[in-house]
Amino acid sequence: MASADQDIIGLYRRHAQAFTRSRKGNLMEKGWLDAFLALLPPAPTLLDLGCGFGAPIGAYLMAQGGDLTGVDSSPELIEVAKKNILDATWCASDMRGLNLGRTFDGILAWHSMFHLTPDDQRGVFAVFRRHAVAGTALMFTSGPRAGEATGTFEGEPLYHASLDGQEYRHLLDRHGFDMVRHMVEDPECGGATVWLAQFRGS
Repeated sequence: MASADQDIIGLYRRHAQAFTRSRKGNLMEKGWLDAFLALLPPAPTLLDLGCGFGAPIGAYLMAQGGDLTGVDSSPELIEVAKKNILDATWCASDMRGLNLGRTFDGILAWHSMFHLTPDDQRGVFAVFRRHAVAGTALMFTSGPRAGEATGTFEGEPLYHASLDGQEYRHLLDRHGFDMVRHMVEDPECGGATVWLAQFRGS
């Protein structure tokens, strides 16, 4: 049997329908999404890594005029997204090593990158940079401190990991991103630890 860190894709594939039912209600991320959008030009091109089924975050970004490309490793979730949100571009792919051959005004990895192992998270910063151009905004969530934790979803182990905050800062700087805003366990956003940065260019 695969370990929890190796079974994230399988977990979301097996329980895609349960995940779509669980992600309902108030858009508590709105304040952060608005701060992200404020860094972008009108009608921005957006890359959502780990987009799930596109709601509510992808739908909100599109409602604000965004041109959305959503990427998720679960083809089942992407199929739901395609049926529910017709005007976006949807791609079933693993964010690790992703190369779409284009850049975006904004890149988002909300509650997705923290399902990767620490080493895979380090590697994803090259993916961010590959899809960025000067001025690109980047927003992602992490854990509040370095470590690994296993929760449950539909009775199965659900893996999470985080690097230390200082290492995230180092990775951002090394890959050309300047910090804009950061908050650990934001009480107004469900306790999310959020990073907002902007690409300064090569």
